[in-house]
Amino acid sequence: MLKKIGRLFVIKTRLEACLIIYALAVGAMARGAAYLHEYPGYGGKLLLLACTGSVFLAGAKIFDCLRYEQAADAARRAG
Repeated sequence: MLKKIGRLFVIKTRLEACLIIYALAVGAMARGAAYLHEYPGYGGKLLLLACTGSVFLAGAKIFDCLRYEQAADAARRAG
């Protein structure tokens, strides 16, 4: 039973990865906008840039891991 529930939290396709990255981006931009409001000037802009950069890094890592897992599954099935 726990395996079935656990499978809901596994990213299996690029579409699912894109949806998760989109959700991360929306949250990061909301946080970045709050930083701009709290810290006007260069400090807020740098924090906004850090928020957007973290989404790029996380998205790249998600896509790399997804590609690695798919290649491992293909190799396991082949032999």
